[in-house]
Amino acid sequence: MENINFEEFQKIDLRIGKIIEAERIEGADKLLKLKVDLGEEKRQLVAGIAKFYQPEDLIGKEIVVVANLEPKIFRGVESQGMLLAGDVEGKPVLLKPDEEVPPGTKVR
Repeated sequence: MENINFEEFQKIDLRIGKIIEAERIEGADKLLKLKVDLGEEKRQLVAGIAKFYQPEDLIGKEIVVVANLEPKIFRGVESQGMLLAGDVEGKPVLLKPDEEVPPGTKVR
């Protein structure tokens, strides 16, 4: 594991988001397109969790989002951030607060 310094870490903007829409991406077995409420704005994320989560089960879930990641295109769909998940024997497990938190709340 490569270390980063504290100043680099401080550049990462982690926010609580609430999933408000979720759908499969046509032709992509692993990818879901999510619309996430980040408080003052809504963002579209692409996440490689489709083999483990059904879109309808994600609506209303709170997640942790890397909000300042530069956009990237996956299968023609722009992702404007990244959700965080643990990797348990190859299965993604979404990271979430242990109580309800307003969308857009900064993680520290």
